[in-house]
Amino acid sequence: MKQPTAPSPPAKSIPSNRPILGAEEIAAVTKVIQSGMLTHKSGAGLYAKQFEEAFAKFTGAKHAIAVNSGTSALHASLLALDVKSGDEVIVPAFTFVATTNVVLLCGGKPVFVDITLDNFDMDPEKVAKAITPRTKAIMPVHLYGHPADMKPLLDLAQKHHLAVIEDCAQAHGAQVRGHQVGTLGDVGCFSMYPSKVITTGEGGMITTNNDQLAERLRRIRTHGEAKPYEFVELGHNYRMPEIEAAIGVEQMKRLPGFLAERRKNAAYLSKELADVKGIALPTEAPWATHNWYLFTIRVLAPRNRDMVLKALQAANIGATVYYEVPLHLTPMYKKLYGFKEGSMPKSEQAAREVISLPCHPALTKDEITWIVQQVHKVLA
Repeated sequence: MKQPTAPSPPAKSIPSNRPILGAEEIAAVTKVIQSGMLTHKSGAGLYAKQFEEAFAKFTGAKHAIAVNSGTSALHASLLALDVKSGDEVIVPAFTFVATTNVVLLCGGKPVFVDITLDNFDMDPEKVAKAITPRTKAIMPVHLYGHPADMKPLLDLAQKHHLAVIEDCAQAHGAQVRGHQVGTLGDVGCFSMYPSKVITTGEGGMITTNNDQLAERLRRIRTHGEAKPYEFVELGHNYRMPEIEAAIGVEQMKRLPGFLAERRKNAAYLSKELADVKGIALPTEAPWATHNWYLFTIRVLAPRNRDMVLKALQAANIGATVYYEVPLHLTPMYKKLYGFKEGSMPKSEQAAREVISLPCHPALTKDEITWIVQQVHKVLA
C-alpha cells in the first residue's frame, strides 16, 4: 500500500487522548459559578438532572445516576447489589485497577479470569470455570471501547443467579448487537475522566433499567439518605458537582460527533497500516460497534514492543501502553493471592504486546498522516 505523503514533524507530542472543550462548556461553567449553586445535597442539582436525562436518552437506559467518578460508579453499584465480605466477583485480569479495587473495598474477593486476544475482553469460557457457590457477580470490562460479548456472560449470570456490572469507563456509545453498553447488565458504570470519550473533569455515570436499584444508588451517593437526615443505609459522598454536570450537558451534545470522528480516524489507521508487518491491528466483531476510544495494536514477537514504543514517542507520537502489568501480577494482588507469571497467559501476552495509538477527534490530517508514516518507518 502506498504510504501517504509525510507532513512536517509535529512541534509537540500528539497526545493519546485529549479533552475537547469550547465556548459552550465555558459559558455553562460560568452560569453555575454566577448562580452560587455549586452542588446539591441530594446529588441532583439542575445541571446534574439535565446531564442524567441526556445520558439516559442517549443510552436508552431507564435511569442514569450521576456521580463524581467512574470508580465511585463501580463502588456504589457493588454496594447497591449487596456485594459484601465473602462474596466473589469475577473480573478480567487485564484492565485498570479501579475495576478490582472496588470489590476489595466492599469486602469481597476479585476473582481474575483471562481474556481473549481478539478484543481484550474477558473469556466467557474462563468465566464459566471460575463460578463457585460464593460468586455474586460478573464484571465485564468493555476495554478500549470494544464491547465484551455479553450474550454468553448474561446466559451464565441467568443460569447461576448472578448480577452483572458492566464497566463502561472507556465505552461510551459502544454497542452489542444494536444495544448500547450499560443497558445489558444490571448496571453500567461510565467514567468522565479528562482522557475519556467525553469528560466532566472527573465524574461518572451509572445506568440501570431497575427502579429499585436506581433508588438505592441515589441514596448511596448521598450518605445513604432516604430523605433529609433519615439515613437508612451506609453510603458515601459520591455527588457530582454542578460545575462538572454543566460541562457534561454540553459534552453530550458533542458525543455523536466525537464518535463519528473516532470511527473515521480508526478506519484511516486500519487502512493505511494494513500492510505493516509484525503487528496485529484492532478488529471489530460482527456483533459489535466499537467506539474507538483507543486504537490498540499488538507488536508481535520477535519484534520488541518497548523499542517500537520508544521510537514512536521519540517521533512525538503519544503512543501509550494500557496496561504494562496485568492486575494479577501487580504487587498488591500478588501479595494477596500469590499469583505467578503464566497464570493468565493471554493477559500477560497482551501486556507485553499492546501499544495504543492516538485516534481521538482532535487529530488533524497532518497528525494522523504523521502517525501512519512513523509506524511504517519504525516497523520497516
